Amino acid sequence: MAGGVIPTTLLSSESSHIPFLSGENFSNRKDKILLTLGCMDLDLALRVDEPPIPTKSSTLTERASYERWERSNRLSLMLIKSHISKGIRSSIPDCNKVKVFMKAIEEQFVTSDKALANTLMKKLSGMRLNSSKGVREHIMEMLDIAAQLKTLEIEILSRS
Repeated sequence: MAGGVIPTTLLSSESSHIPFLSGENFSNRKDKILLTLGCMDLDLALRVDEPPIPTKSSTLTERASYERWERSNRLSLMLIKSHISKGIRSSIPDCNKVKVFMKAIEEQFVTSDKALANTLMKKLSGMRLNSSKGVREHIMEMLDIAAQLKTLEIEILSRS
């Protein structure tokens, strides 16, 4: 598909796997965005720096290279922005380069990840088994919190 037309069904199918951005799902969503753009062959603008803007003296290869990069940048931005709610989008600086936009999103949500990790750690460390739920439910709740922390790249070590 390099430089070709992406069928609407593929675009719809692939983009349906991307969750809308919320404060708790940045890391997971970023992975899905990168996978989707890679599968759709639209990740060129994320992998390669912007080539020089073509001039009258540019070769056909240079013009084609810029056009592929520009198309990747434009469609990637559209796809990413379409999966961010308007309330969150307004807090992210608008950019016309996908690399810069992804970096801005990342910077915006690093603090959110830290706050979420802190909340989850407090919840986990304060959990007590009580009579309102069984041992199995208690363990499953603890495992769920540990899994959420793992997505934030915080490992809970267990003693064997």
